[in-house]
Amino acid sequence: MQTAKLGKQGPTVSALGIGTWAWGDKLFWNYGGNYGTDQVKAAFHAAVAAGITFFDTAEVYGLGESESLLGQFIRESDRPIDVATKYGPLPWRLTGSAVRKAIEASLERLQLERVTLYQVHWPFTFLMSQDTLLDAIADAVQQERISAVGVSNYSASQMREAQQILAQRGIPLAVNQVQYSLLHRKIESNGVLATARELGVTILAYSPLAQGLLTGKYSPKQNRTPDGARRLDPRFGPKGLAKIAPILKTLDAIAQQRDKTPAQVALNWLIAQGDVIPIPGAKNAKQATQNAGALGWSLNSTEVAELEQITRPCL
Repeated sequence: MQTAKLGKQGPTVSALGIGTWAWGDKLFWNYGGNYGTDQVKAAFHAAVAAGITFFDTAEVYGLGESESLLGQFIRESDRPIDVATKYGPLPWRLTGSAVRKAIEASLERLQLERVTLYQVHWPFTFLMSQDTLLDAIADAVQQERISAVGVSNYSASQMREAQQILAQRGIPLAVNQVQYSLLHRKIESNGVLATARELGVTILAYSPLAQGLLTGKYSPKQNRTPDGARRLDPRFGPKGLAKIAPILKTLDAIAQQRDKTPAQVALNWLIAQGDVIPIPGAKNAKQATQNAGALGWSLNSTEVAELEQITRPCL
């Protein structure tokens, strides 16, 4: 199995994970429409069979349904599974006690005594300070309920602050989960990637396939509309697809030369950046198996540079 570390000295997980935002989410992903429990269960087992044993979820995904589904599937598996979940800072969560209750609720839904990674979903903590929030999470680390601590959607300065607070408890900041793909390279220009490398923080790349734009399913020539809220996203419209057509053409050319899919090439490019773990979604077994095809091989330096050059406008 191809593996990666969460932080310099953190847990070792599969080098590619599966994001489970779509598991149970009816509002954005239309769960219960053209896919449901049977399909995401098949996605889980297909991923594990292909060597992917790292799954990312959150308490807000499907209002807890994603965690519950993942917990059920883990019980059916005979393989060790690494779970990352996330705490949602909400206005009415004011004290460390609220954080502890959220951790307990996530563990109960997941049917686990410990998660591999626990992350703060976004940096806005309203009336709770970062110190209070991270101190409560540090307590859970010492109680062996959490193996590693991460953040999500944190800027370079916010990430540095979190690292300093956790360091006072002797706990490293392992992860910053941010949007990163060939079509969204902002972390390379806003200081997040450079700061992560300086601090020894691993990047978990969410939406690594740009919510499907990099899979090859959508192009100006195809009259295909995505499900759910993506239907309203102008990037999937004729003008949006025409804008990225040169990128898709380059991606497809490399994919054909490699006998891979465009999605596998896009995910492999992220892995090539170093200390980056992509976490693409998978709503069915076919998607999970395709994601796994990004592992076990590497783009060469010329291909990496070609994709870097064509996507520079996305910085």
